[in-house]
Amino acid sequence: MPLNRRKFLGRSAATGAGVALAGAVAAPLAEAAEAADAAVVPGAARPGKRPRRYSFTVMGTTDLHGNVFNWDYFTDKEFDDKDHNDVGLAKISTLVSAVRKEKGRRNTLLIDAGDTIQGTQLSYYYAKVDPITAARGPVHPMAQAMNAIGYDAAALGNHEFNYGIPVLRKFEEQCDFPLLGANALDAKTQRPAFAPYSMHRLRTPHGRDVRVAVLGLTNPGIAIWDKANVQGKMTFPGLEEQAAKWVPRLRSMGADVVIVSAHSGSSGTSSYGDQLPYIENAAALVAEQVPGIDAILVGHAHTEIPEYLVENKKTGKKVVLSEPLKWGQRLTLFDFDVEWSKGRWRVVKAGAKVLNSNAVAEDRRITRLLGDEHKKVVAYVNQVIGTSKEAMSTAEGPYKDVAIIDLINHVQAETVRAALAGGAFAKLPVLSQASCFSRTAKIPAGEVTIRDAAGLYPFENTLEARLITGAQLKDYLEFSARYYVRTAVGAPVDPAKLTNADGIPDYNYDALYGVTYEIDIAQPVGSRITKLRFEGKDLDPKAEFVLAVNNYRASGGGNFPHVAAGKQVWANSDEIRNTIISWVKAKGTVDPAEFASVGWRLTREGAPVF
Repeated sequence: MPLNRRKFLGRSAATGAGVALAGAVAAPLAEAAEAADAAVVPGAARPGKRPRRYSFTVMGTTDLHGNVFNWDYFTDKEFDDKDHNDVGLAKISTLVSAVRKEKGRRNTLLIDAGDTIQGTQLSYYYAKVDPITAARGPVHPMAQAMNAIGYDAAALGNHEFNYGIPVLRKFEEQCDFPLLGANALDAKTQRPAFAPYSMHRLRTPHGRDVRVAVLGLTNPGIAIWDKANVQGKMTFPGLEEQAAKWVPRLRSMGADVVIVSAHSGSSGTSSYGDQLPYIENAAALVAEQVPGIDAILVGHAHTEIPEYLVENKKTGKKVVLSEPLKWGQRLTLFDFDVEWSKGRWRVVKAGAKVLNSNAVAEDRRITRLLGDEHKKVVAYVNQVIGTSKEAMSTAEGPYKDVAIIDLINHVQAETVRAALAGGAFAKLPVLSQASCFSRTAKIPAGEVTIRDAAGLYPFENTLEARLITGAQLKDYLEFSARYYVRTAVGAPVDPAKLTNADGIPDYNYDALYGVTYEIDIAQPVGSRITKLRFEGKDLDPKAEFVLAVNNYRASGGGNFPHVAAGKQVWANSDEIRNTIISWVKAKGTVDPAEFASVGWRLTREGAPVF
């Protein structure tokens, strides 16, 4: 896949260059005397005069995940959470307009750090239901909104690859700004498959433009998480390696300021263990190891970091990092002061902060622009597909075996069992894994809609079947049980503080269906699984099973043991979300009595915690 040669290409791929984009240019007139001085000797300081200085702001978002409106398509109402955050590009647009009005539009840039086209039913609809790749297909709502707001560049996120490369390429074509990925390489040529960087000129009142380079870096984990979409097509080397390659080039090309937009967290940790020789959350390591970077817009981790200073080990210079909260809840502002010295602009001050989108109203220009698309998706998700005899909820799913998670597992196990019927593995028992992806998902008693079923599975994961032994299953469960905070016998148990030990997210805790077991949370990690049984008998370590598992886990996501190396006996290209929807449609009536049971529970020395 060659370097994209469309509207943003600056130099040929053979020279190792990337894109050149004239971003916001020119600034309002400064003081008349200073402007006059600059006109006498452009860019040169006169004796007794103040140094030539210029200030500008780079705004940043990340992990927008298909959010344009302040709307939750799974609850069918305005978004809200316990902190009363708001979401969406319509809110971001209002913040951006206010900053541009204050600073002067020509003194600002707007960038993003990835994960743009996956996450809501709005983005799903235009990837799968009314796809942008169809002949005379629509323009993606995220492209429309970001174009209207006036983004200057965006890094690729790992979720950009969820729908396959053709959808991503079409989205790229529809954007009026470049998608950057210096470490997204063509598998054959090992050259950038996307623009590595963009260059922006900000015109100062001193006759010398400030050249701002934005280097885009994405996550190496794409090679694992979207293996089916990228294997043999693209490779994703480490962020530090590629930053060390590109930053000196950008400086040699005349960049006065270098900003990295990195779809990578700052913690230095990885969820894929030793499956890749790269770090997943490497933004701080990039700042620490690669000289020549002034700021990093951080993404991927879904955390809020207003300002984080990292000292570069080679130069001692402080690099400013900032990560705005996901879904358009925050907007980062990097404020730079530069000074003309020895024939170039140098950064003399850099800082960052975040603005909260709940402080402003939605920009009606954006909501009007995409009103029809929003209405289509609302109508789509509210289609009735069946009924449920009982209400079910994920509220207690992280620490109890609840019926709604059993529903996911039952559908997965039944689907795999039917797929293997009559084949070589038909006689093996089928187990299933599932996670609590959302603590607010619900299936109501009565009518069940697409949004109810889809709310159980907000990710575009597909279903696979892998072979696993009883001994490996025990290892798998011990690994999963790390999720619980060790709690001594007799100590009070607060469900709000019991889970997510060491920052493990809910989606990296698996409940298994088809076996029974207890998790003793008083015991250390690695010694928690007790009474592991199959069909009422202690599990035989040598017994062989088929595990129905999502492709994220099967490809190594979360670094669970044994599954990624296990033999694949079946796989499906349809999303698990759609498999659940189809199952509900076929059944007509969802009855928890047919599939729900208490297969696992938390204990302390054999006594149930709940």
